[in-house]
Amino acid sequence: MTDVLLTHSYHLYYDRKQTRKMQPYPPLGTLYAAGLLRNVGLSVAVFDTMLNDPEKGFQDALRQHQPRIVVVFEDNFNFLSKMCLTRMREVAYRILEVSQAAGATVLVNGSDASDHVSEYLHKGFRCVLLGEAEWTLLEAVSHLLKEDEAGLEHVPGLAYLHESTGEVVRTESRKLMRDLDQLPFPSRDLVDARQYRQAWKAAHGYFSLNIVASRGCPYRCNWCAKPIYGDSFSMRSAALVAEEMRQLKYDFGAEHLWFADDIFGLKPKWVRELAAEVEKLDAAIPFKMQSRVDLMTAENVRALRRAGCAEVWMGVESGSQKILDSMDKGTRLEQIAKARENLRHEAIRACYFLQFGYPGENWHDIQNTIRLVRDTRPDDIGVSVSYPLPGTKFFDRVQAQLGDKTNWSDSDDMAMMFQGAYTNEFYRALHDALHAQVDCWNGAKNGHESLAQPEELWRRVMRLERSCRNPRPTVLSTHPDQKLVQLQAPVYATSFDELLNVLAS
Repeated sequence: MTDVLLTHSYHLYYDRKQTRKMQPYPPLGTLYAAGLLRNVGLSVAVFDTMLNDPEKGFQDALRQHQPRIVVVFEDNFNFLSKMCLTRMREVAYRILEVSQAAGATVLVNGSDASDHVSEYLHKGFRCVLLGEAEWTLLEAVSHLLKEDEAGLEHVPGLAYLHESTGEVVRTESRKLMRDLDQLPFPSRDLVDARQYRQAWKAAHGYFSLNIVASRGCPYRCNWCAKPIYGDSFSMRSAALVAEEMRQLKYDFGAEHLWFADDIFGLKPKWVRELAAEVEKLDAAIPFKMQSRVDLMTAENVRALRRAGCAEVWMGVESGSQKILDSMDKGTRLEQIAKARENLRHEAIRACYFLQFGYPGENWHDIQNTIRLVRDTRPDDIGVSVSYPLPGTKFFDRVQAQLGDKTNWSDSDDMAMMFQGAYTNEFYRALHDALHAQVDCWNGAKNGHESLAQPEELWRRVMRLERSCRNPRPTVLSTHPDQKLVQLQAPVYATSFDELLNVLAS
């Protein structure tokens, strides 16, 4: 019998978009929790739903391990967990059902559970572990294994139902960790690395693993939810991160890394220290990460290159300063071009996250974003529509418009859940056209002239721009005291031919 069986609810093959991309990573947050439990001598197993059938596979794991406690501990370093996809919730509830039938006590941690505490508890979970939960889990499990149910009230960071009244009880909040080095490395041996290696090798020809150097983000973009770490930011020591990189390179055979931090490169001194430690240990592996355009200074980018950085995903969001200011993004358009140039100079791929549909965005703003992409030519883009997450100012602004659908089913859903300037069909067409355009530009740059030209996709965008307008779009909250600088043009496209001029180099 195993003390604790840990699992999570994200299954790659329930997500059309991620299945096509085929870039699966082990559940890092789950494995951190496993490492801490093992460190105190508990017997721990992990059922990894990423590549394994969460229906049959989990029931087999229950029979094999016969756990006293099951914990759905989401990988909070996976941005898809933060999006609270409905398929994930369904999987979590099914895990609860079969675990209870097997006689196990079931706990849960994750963004969705933190946002919907009462719903999860009334569904049958014994406790919701709130926020950053490794130490909360350790203390709660210690009480439950000793059958000391009353002791749960003294564990910070818990929510549970009162035994008599059935009301939700929340214990005092747990302070966030400041010294991340006190955690052991994730227990990667508890998942089948061969599955991940085979998937990556077949799809991309190399093997990538994930790692984190920090937790949280101090910036306050008003659409970004932070149910786990809030506005805090903590970093691991550069020496320990470099040592983990060395282990992944030599012990696990990783040929590429994904730093899953919310934001990487926040402190230039730390980045320089990391570069020095990586060089000392011969731990350099090509890695990708995500950051902000205003952090991609020439000095920071040089240090990133020394540490092994090969690709940076930046939250560019929009080519309209009006929209960036409305988002409380805190960046300027001129910083985007400068970041792109700094990365190009060090031969680091520059990739943009773009977001359409934010309240107040119109056809002019959309064309400014297209122009920005044309002028700076990123190596890749990720296009989405604005997605209201609980706990954000953006969510509060549009909450009254939300109907029964408040979450996407998977990351390919792309549904507008409030009244944007256009309907879903337009934004999906825009997504397809801009992706095809960037692929075409980059294909031509790399000598692949055979790539299909995207003109027909842009013709569809122009047709839908007229037919998919919403008569009552959500209005923009203005920033009247700020001077707005936009990428302006003499005229804006009203026909396909004019739009081609926008796209022309």
